[in-house]
Amino acid sequence: MRGTEQLSLPLTRDTVHLRDYFKRAAGKPVSLLITDNTTSMVSIREKGKAVVVRLHRMFLDAGDDVITEIARFLKHRKGETPLLRKFLRQNSHRIKKSSPRKTTLKTEGKYHNLDEIFHSLNNEYFSGRISCPITWGTASPRYSVRKRTLGSFSRHINIIRINPVLDRKSVPQYFIEFVVYHEMLHADMGANEKNGRRLVHSREFKERERLFGQYNRAIAWEKGKSFGGKKCD
Repeated sequence: MRGTEQLSLPLTRDTVHLRDYFKRAAGKPVSLLITDNTTSMVSIREKGKAVVVRLHRMFLDAGDDVITEIARFLKHRKGETPLLRKFLRQNSHRIKKSSPRKTTLKTEGKYHNLDEIFHSLNNEYFSGRISCPITWGTASPRYSVRKRTLGSFSRHINIIRINPVLDRKSVPQYFIEFVVYHEMLHADMGANEKNGRRLVHSREFKERERLFGQYNRAIAWEKGKSFGGKKCD
């Protein structure tokens, strides 16, 4: 198959023309959905023998270089995407923000800074496309540590919360990064339906979770700690 650089780009930017272009680039069936998502601007996932691509509406106005870069990533599923990141930065004003009214964001903890962790992971694993806010949650004495949720992502209000029980000197940075990465996957992938049931930890989710650079180390550390609760709701 010819490289994506040699494929003719669609003159008209709509779902049909882009889908056909991505289909030729990937060499397999492609399902394309144009969204107004405020969380993930670009989402690519396998579904059987096909590829499901979700793009924010802004990409209908993207230049040929950006579309070609997405097609190249779609074909090889790896590689740098500097043009995509630049396009997202330049068009960030087109994303409708939906931060909850009564939520005060707190990212800087006593020992760990969630904002720095989020942006580092966003660049390394998500090509900078995750746009939801992140915050430390509110400490509550009502529940035992063992029953606490370590992190959660709310699609309804578009926010990631991390349990402040993790903001300790004894908690290694890589473990908090793993919890944040886990929640960012939820923001990126959403939930699937299987047999009428909502499936948040699909096989694809678990496979992507294992791509975290220190996955084995984080899992091993968690198993040895008494607050090893759920990573997410």
